[in-house]
Amino acid sequence: MSVVDWLLDSDPAIRWQVMRDLIDAPSEEVAAERARITKEGWGARLLALQREDGHWDGGTPTFKTEAGEKWWRSLPPQRRGTLFPEWTSTAWSLMLLRQFGLDPASAEARRAVRLVREQVQWEHDGEPFFAGEVEPCINGKVTAMGAYFGEDVQHIVDRLLGEQMSDGGWNCEQENGATVGSFHSTIDVLDGLLEYELAPGGRPDVSAARMRGHEYILKRRLFRRLSTGEVVDTAFTQFSYPTYWHYDVLRGLDYLRAAGAAPDERMAAAIDLVVSKRDADGRWPLENPHPGRMHFAMDDGEGKPSRWNTLRAMRVLRWYQAPRSAAQTTKTPLERTA
Repeated sequence: MSVVDWLLDSDPAIRWQVMRDLIDAPSEEVAAERARITKEGWGARLLALQREDGHWDGGTPTFKTEAGEKWWRSLPPQRRGTLFPEWTSTAWSLMLLRQFGLDPASAEARRAVRLVREQVQWEHDGEPFFAGEVEPCINGKVTAMGAYFGEDVQHIVDRLLGEQMSDGGWNCEQENGATVGSFHSTIDVLDGLLEYELAPGGRPDVSAARMRGHEYILKRRLFRRLSTGEVVDTAFTQFSYPTYWHYDVLRGLDYLRAAGAAPDERMAAAIDLVVSKRDADGRWPLENPHPGRMHFAMDDGEGKPSRWNTLRAMRVLRWYQAPRSAAQTTKTPLERTA
């Protein structure tokens, strides 16, 4: 079985992206496959798990956020073993539906988003879900979800633009004294700003801010310290899925691809890393799965070939090796998955 056939022997959430990004299937066939997300597979399962109060199990993230995981890492090792983040909260569930490519115009998406909009609040201070809260990493995610699903997130975008740091990045610990950007926070904000730009009403100031953040990653060659050239964190070189709030090289490259960036030499080491991970069968493994409870598994386990990682790696390499025109790479939210 070829790698593409193996990818197509999967869930609609993967199949439609393979058809669009790897084999250039006719648009009507891609749309038909995408429409199946609401009726079968992971998308249908996840939609069915939403409660009538708008929540998915776990509510809105607290310990499920970047700050929460930092708290977990601060615990003595003997306490960490029984305490893990839960990835079943409302925010992470809605993020997965976006990554699956759930059509925002579908009746199922409109209902799910309406229930969240009308009933779900953040634990920080009771803010309505699509109003966001105070941390850039969270607000970047809310911007991505809101823009994708047609919610008004302009006020969050304005806040994010005011919080961009002098190095072009963002950092959730800024209110606690952080003075430099964080890869984790920056990629969340970049995802959100890109989704906002692709929605009707994109703004030049948003594009300019995103490009400064874009340069933050590129100047560091996607995983190295600007000061020393050392790898920032070995976890950046391991490809997980879902990524949640975590940054890694494949996530960074897939963002650049989605943004229609022109490949340049600052990406070369990151691309070499992606190539080095391909196994003898042309597939990429699941690495570094982030501990915590999930709704359901979407891969066969750590170290096993991962369809999500293989799809993302193959489309990144296709983009880097044969860049397309801006008109082909920059798509509307209904045509692509962030």
